[in-house]
Amino acid sequence: MKKSLVAMTAMAVVGAANAQSSVTMFGILDMAASHYTNVTRTAQGNDITASQTALTPSGLSQSRLGFRGTENLGAGLAASFWLEGSITGDTGGGGTGGLLFNRRSTVSLSSRFGEVRLGRDYTPTFWNDNVFDPFSNNGVGASLLSAANGYSSSGAATNGFTANPNYVRTSNSVGYFLPADLGGFYGQVMFAMNEQTNYDPGSATPPGSAALNANPALALVPDNARAGRYWGARGGYANGALDVALAYGVSTLGSNYYLGTTTELDIWNLGASYDFGFAKVFGEFSNNKLNVEHSNPALSFPHPGAAGFLLGASVPVGPGLIRLAYSNVRYKDVVRPVALADVEPESEKFSLGYVHNLSKRTALYVSVARLNNKNGADLLLGGPTYLPGGAATGPFTPKSSTGYDIGMRTAF
Repeated sequence: MKKSLVAMTAMAVVGAANAQSSVTMFGILDMAASHYTNVTRTAQGNDITASQTALTPSGLSQSRLGFRGTENLGAGLAASFWLEGSITGDTGGGGTGGLLFNRRSTVSLSSRFGEVRLGRDYTPTFWNDNVFDPFSNNGVGASLLSAANGYSSSGAATNGFTANPNYVRTSNSVGYFLPADLGGFYGQVMFAMNEQTNYDPGSATPPGSAALNANPALALVPDNARAGRYWGARGGYANGALDVALAYGVSTLGSNYYLGTTTELDIWNLGASYDFGFAKVFGEFSNNKLNVEHSNPALSFPHPGAAGFLLGASVPVGPGLIRLAYSNVRYKDVVRPVALADVEPESEKFSLGYVHNLSKRTALYVSVARLNNKNGADLLLGGPTYLPGGAATGPFTPKSSTGYDIGMRTAF
């Protein structure tokens, strides 16, 4: 009897494996020796330099380990899954407690009418920043446009922008992708649920802590019932050498019932590339605004914004590729010191790199970049932060950030 049960179990496992059309394990391991030099200028005109050398992951491509599979259900219908997690090769880590599928975790159903996808995935507005950047938004050469979307690797505010957790990816999302046979046209829409608790009537919303419950007049702690929500769309056309796409999205960063406010970051960008054969050129424009909406229309709040652009190219040279880019971000209506009230913070970045392909899967690379800040802008390439100013030390102004990556990437 036991032998029969074992045989039946084995047959069931084999049958399940045969029903699966394909399962693939894939990954990338990328590590670089990186150096950062960040300069702060004092009120007396002196420069203070903070530098750091480190072994960093993902200078050319994001390191990852993943599994994906597709099952053919017949009649043109297919079910798919995708599990992909980050790897930090310099430490051997893969997220807190081990490998987490924090890059992408989706299940989908596709047919000739398109694909419906559920889970954690890339946002439509991020794709243009990635596709139309010669450096694919990686390493010291990455475009400055990520900063215009409120992205901060440290989670801190940047020139008046609250850090945007939905810049690259969003969790709890439902997305739809157009089918691939539309003569070059493509597109997607996405809505991400925040899974927060809402109360009806709104006056039942807890103030945020037991201490504040005793004094409703102090009940100003954000309830964030809307924080984490995202919706966006992207549409484009790719045919031969040309690729052009427009994207728009709204990321809800916070809300407070007792203050009557909801804070949203409106994002839109337009990007294009054209491959001439001897060189591929890239261009993108991004414009974003932080909107604070109040339940009382008579009240108004400042709307800080950021506009930026990128111009770049990649030039094939034998087995290698030269990459170069210039990006610029300018902030508007952000909180400014009195001495700089009439000027707008601005950052510009020059990036140059070379990738030498040893094979289709393995490459050596070097990238260098220089970032200049103007009028109080505080962007940097990485490494140590700029020195903060204070009452005892006087005002410190972020001046410049310089860095390089020298590394190796292999894919499997």
